[in-house]
Amino acid sequence: MSTATPKPRWTLMIHGGAGSMRRGELPVAQESGAEAGLNAALDAGAAVLEAGGSAVDAVQAAVQVLEDDPHFNAGRGSVFTWEGGHTLDAAIMDGRTRAAGAVAGSTTTRHPVALARAVMDKSRHVLLAGEGADQFAREHQLEQVDNAWFGTEERRQQLKSMKGDSAGGGFDVDMKYGTVGAVAMDTHGHVAAATSTGGLTGKRWGRVGDSPLIGAGTYADDRACAVSATGSGEFFIREGVAHEICARMRFKGETAKQAADVVMADVKGMGGVGGVILVAPGGALDWSFTTPGMYRGKVSADGERMVAIYEDRRD
Repeated sequence: MSTATPKPRWTLMIHGGAGSMRRGELPVAQESGAEAGLNAALDAGAAVLEAGGSAVDAVQAAVQVLEDDPHFNAGRGSVFTWEGGHTLDAAIMDGRTRAAGAVAGSTTTRHPVALARAVMDKSRHVLLAGEGADQFAREHQLEQVDNAWFGTEERRQQLKSMKGDSAGGGFDVDMKYGTVGAVAMDTHGHVAAATSTGGLTGKRWGRVGDSPLIGAGTYADDRACAVSATGSGEFFIREGVAHEICARMRFKGETAKQAADVVMADVKGMGGVGGVILVAPGGALDWSFTTPGMYRGKVSADGERMVAIYEDRRD
């Protein structure tokens, strides 16, 4: 009697930012548009994994979809700097080898996560910044766009509103961090993480947050977990959030949820807010956030699929 070969197992989780999103308060168009974007990103990453592709290819594919969706603060739809332009940050990390690539302050590369991947695969560096990063992108024939392509009228109005608030101080006054990210485990058991962001509305002086910093907003290690973060980056940098979660899992034996909740509580204790998504060894997915909502979604080889925004959904 023959027995069916077990289906290879893979898992994928994505986020589109954490913030002050409350049920009944978010515009219907934003809610439905964000959910559609999350589903499209899940489809892109799942297609890679279902075909036996790598976790690092899957997280890049998912994040690139979100970078092209103006509902999120990454790629097209990125917030404006104080001066009225856009500077974009991204990172990617392969848990199999702990190779990593990142970019900060890119201004003309359509998909910053693709640039981060190129830094990882085609250079001996981890982090490139500013004009040098875009020059590297051009040399490797990554798609370029005019900086204005990243902007939307909604984001322009957010900058105008923020400048009109004397208490703004260079930070998002509505506390919506639309950073995007993905974590995955492939059929070979390897994990990866990727994160991309336009940063904070009205940011100045070349400010860089946690997203492109390996160990702060992005981290992946087959021995522990893969993490992508979103939130008030200065606090995530100080806590070393992504690495700290993986370290607690590896050395203390904490579950993904236990480690994430402890670290996010530390961030909250310092005055920061936000959230993380993570995949643990074996493919288990989880998240933790200290805001009223976080755009998130997950899918796996066994058919499980979920997209959610608000804190009152746990599955």
